[in-house]
Amino acid sequence: MTEHPDTVDAAPVNPVAKVFDDVAATYDNVGVEFFRPIARGLLDALAPQPGERALDVGCGRGAVLLPLAEAVAPGGTAIGLDLSARMVEATAADVATAGLAGHVHVRQGDAMDPDVDPGSIDLIASSLVLFFLPDPAAALASWRGVLVDGGRLGVSTFGAHSEAWHAVDGVFTPYLPPGLPDPRNMTADTPFGSDAGMERLLADAGFAEVRTRTWTISLRFADADQWHAWSWSVGQRRMWELVPEAERPAVRARAEQHLDDTRDAEGRIGFDQVIRYTLGRR
Repeated sequence: MTEHPDTVDAAPVNPVAKVFDDVAATYDNVGVEFFRPIARGLLDALAPQPGERALDVGCGRGAVLLPLAEAVAPGGTAIGLDLSARMVEATAADVATAGLAGHVHVRQGDAMDPDVDPGSIDLIASSLVLFFLPDPAAALASWRGVLVDGGRLGVSTFGAHSEAWHAVDGVFTPYLPPGLPDPRNMTADTPFGSDAGMERLLADAGFAEVRTRTWTISLRFADADQWHAWSWSVGQRRMWELVPEAERPAVRARAEQHLDDTRDAEGRIGFDQVIRYTLGRR
């Protein structure tokens, strides 16, 4: 008997993939530089070389992938993997527009287990991804397996951020389910809470020469409207979507009260955020 379509269960939707599908069109593209400067810092630390074979795990809209592809040319290749189908589609179009399609491959894939041949990659970069994964240690072990001996890994995560940003985020707290990860508020009892914790995470996965670099990005917005647009264009969108629509204006108003406390001498609002780069070698 043929089953009626109405009785077929839909495949479960990964909530992380859904958020990044939703933000793909505007991701890091509302007039505020955030992900690209962070990506530049990661690539400075990894120092990709012409001819290398590189993998960007969680490539998003290509903040790492595009400059990485340029750095390994000529003769090198770059693979970008992302769980979000819309991110992959948009980034593949950006790759084509940039004239990089010949040596850049963008495809949908699971960061927990990249579909890449063992021992085929010289360099892995992953920017602001590891804390979204259900088992970061297992993911790192999987990534190590695709590296050549001596291959390099670099991941970026969040370090400390200003108390003002913490206060703004706090307006969402009553609406968030227990256990919802906020990458910028990982506590000291997780590997993401300190440089030493991240270094242990990589070392336990088998990486050697593990070390940390840090850098602070100063994120500034012209006004509250620009902050609001930016917050909907990044992972924070997930927080907004958990607030009932009727209550969002009040939540925004409370956030803007805290934002007023961050104004600088030029009238801009914003925050400082430490970025942690953890590096290792197979």
